[in-house]
Amino acid sequence: MSIADNIKQILGNIEAARLRSPRAAKQVHLLAVSKTKPIEAVTEAWNSGQKWFGENRVQELVPKQEALPDAEWHLIGHLQTNKVKYIIGKTALIHSLDNIGLADEIEKRSAAAGLITDCLVQVNIAEEEQKSGLYVPELASFIDAMADRPHIKIKGLMTIGPVVEDPEDIRPVFSELRRLFEREKARDLPFADFQWLSRGMSHDYHIAVEEGANIVRVGSSIFGARQYN
Repeated sequence: MSIADNIKQILGNIEAARLRSPRAAKQVHLLAVSKTKPIEAVTEAWNSGQKWFGENRVQELVPKQEALPDAEWHLIGHLQTNKVKYIIGKTALIHSLDNIGLADEIEKRSAAAGLITDCLVQVNIAEEEQKSGLYVPELASFIDAMADRPHIKIKGLMTIGPVVEDPEDIRPVFSELRRLFEREKARDLPFADFQWLSRGMSHDYHIAVEEGANIVRVGSSIFGARQYN
């Protein structure tokens, strides 16, 4: 199938998952993850009506954003502090804020540019050592620390679920992130606006939608298998 057909099918699957779960969000946004894919594939998706795109690496996001500036670009991968300067003002949402050093650099660069940068806090629910993200006990105090960083706006939470054979096994992780999201949103902090719950990829986005995600990050089901050099 074409990229346009893939997007249409995924949007249908998202809506079906949304309708069958009382925990689902009223609206779910599809983030097309275009990592390792050429700008021609991104443009094909854009021409089919897809407006949100995600990249894992700064060095891929920047040239694609410059080639297609009208799209909304999200940085979803691990962000090194020395790469922050390249994306301030170029990304609508950073999904992977997970340490104070990174927050300090985003704050510094955003202040210098006269901008407020929207970020999601990445949470490592399953406490997998090989993955980035805050552990659950660290979350509230980390968010509180953003009060001293006025050029960062916390917009919600993100997680990357563990690799499992049966997507159903990931449901408890997604359910826990929803609980944390609701807990933090209820605190009604002035420097946070808990709008986005980002989780779910090609193999488990339907579970993510059923458990309240309103951003799902889908790559290979749209663009085909990734190509690594």
